[in-house]
Amino acid sequence: MSQRKICAKDLGIDLESGQETEYFKWFLACLLFGKPVQQEVAKQTYLELVQDGITSPEAILNAGWDKLVQVLDRGHYVRYDFSTATKLLEVSSALKEEYRTFGALLNQSRTTDDLSARLQEFKGVGPKTVEIFLRDMKPVLEQ
Repeated sequence: MSQRKICAKDLGIDLESGQETEYFKWFLACLLFGKPVQQEVAKQTYLELVQDGITSPEAILNAGWDKLVQVLDRGHYVRYDFSTATKLLEVSSALKEEYRTFGALLNQSRTTDDLSARLQEFKGVGPKTVEIFLRDMKPVLEQ
């Protein structure tokens, strides 16, 4: 029995708003959903990050590793808390260094394949994470 996949709307993320902040929130959620954890655990963990206002690359970097681990643990994302905290920091740092903003990354990507390749250049971002991200983003990008 396969569970219905959680989508951006289920998390209160409005991709149709055209807001870069919403796109990054979805990417952040996909980083959590990309790990072999239960969807509900990933969802709860994402909501914990939202509750603490940790939904942008800057907020992730400002929170730091210890705070991220705390929030991940609160969401019961315990098996991967250390590695995920590290990944969130590395991805946010690389994103800011390489593109400055998530919107710039999207704007520089000519096709969804190009976007997929760019996202997978981030350490720890694999095909599964990108597949989940593009599932909801494709309709928005193709407008």
